[in-house]
Order: sequence, then structure tokens, then C-alpha cells
Amino acid sequence: MIAIIPARGGSKRIKNKNIKSFNKRPIIYWSIKTAINSKIFNKVIVSTDNLKIKKIAQKFGAEVPFLRPKKISGDYATTRDVIKHAMNFLNRNSNKIEDFCCIYPTSPLLKEKTLVKAFKIYKKNKKKKYVFSAVKFSYPVQRGFSIDSKNQVKPIDKKKFGKRSQDLKTIYHDAGQFYIGNTKMLKKNINIFSNKSYPLVLSEEIVQDIDTITDWKIAEIKFRNR
Repeated sequence: MIAIIPARGGSKRIKNKNIKSFNKRPIIYWSIKTAINSKIFNKVIVSTDNLKIKKIAQKFGAEVPFLRPKKISGDYATTRDVIKHAMNFLNRNSNKIEDFCCIYPTSPLLKEKTLVKAFKIYKKNKKKKYVFSAVKFSYPVQRGFSIDSKNQVKPIDKKKFGKRSQDLKTIYHDAGQFYIGNTKMLKKNINIFSNKSYPLVLSEEIVQDIDTITDWKIAEIKFRNR
């Protein structure tokens, strides 16, 4: 199995997000370090379109055997496109590789033992299509609401809006740390979030989506306290 870390250079909301300093290291360092230290990967590959990211990734022990084409480096490129490109490149230039683990570059809270556990689950559940990180919503989404242009509140589900939190079903979402799969799934375009996938549920203490500077600061606090 190989690890693929997708890290393009053109981040918008947080400038240079994938190499911005996090706990005195470029944030991608933590994903590379965790992948290498887990000792479950034959290679740790970084897919990037950026020479600076390439240099930093190689410095910390990852391989960067290609620069990602522009057509899959923009705002609308999907992770699936990036993983497909990386797997196709590697299989054209080396021995056939079936299994991969996509690790996101902004996952400093990801633990080695989590990757090892996910890998063991994947090996035992070959009929499952993917193993991915998941976490429960911290607040019942059934009690959410939208606000229109006239500042009018519209409950998402009127029937459940007034119910107690403990009476509502727990709902989960992608933790955005990693997912494990193989080339057959990619070729068939199987959705990660299908009923045949295996969600590895993580604690909120080790999960943080990082889209804003506030998210970043929260992640740093969690990192120091983990």
C-alpha cells in the first residue's frame, strides 16, 4: 500500500495553507511524519503542482515523482481526480499498485495508531469498498435552520426542530483526515460514502476541519492538548 498526500499550491481561504507553519513546522510535515512513522506504507507520495511544496515534502521524507498537471490543480479538481492521476502515473512507471491511502495535508491531528487501525480494518473487510475517517456532528443538524435574504429563519426540519437533542438520531460527517481504497474502486467511480464503506469514527478531540484562521487556531489548541 502507498500513501498519497494531495497538496496543491493555490489555496484561497488560507494563503499557502498546505505549508503554513503549524506548531513550528509546515503543516504538511505532520501528515508526512505520521504516514512514515505508521510503517504501513511502501511509499509516501505527495501530489503537488507547486515546486516549493515539492521541495518541502522531499525534505521531510516524502517522494514527489511528478508535478501535478494544471487541469487537476484548480479549485474544481476533485481528490478522486488527483488520486487517479497519481495511481496511473505510478503504475506506468513501477510495479502494479492496487491499494492506496489518501491522507490530507492539513491533518496534523491524525495519529499513527489511527492509520494502523484503519489499515487492519481494510485488510479484514475486503468486501467493503473504503475505510474513511468520520466524526459525529457536535450539534444536532436536525435542529438547524437557514436564513433567507429577508433575515427570515427557516427550520431544516420543522417536525424535529422542537425535539430534545438526546431524542434525535446521531449524524456523522467526513472527518477529512484520510481514506483507504484501491484502483478498482477508482475505475468504477464508487462513492466513498456508500453503504459498503467502513467509517472509522474518531473523537472530536482529534478532528478539526481547517478552512479559516479560527479553525487553524482551534486545531493548534487541540494539537497541544491531544
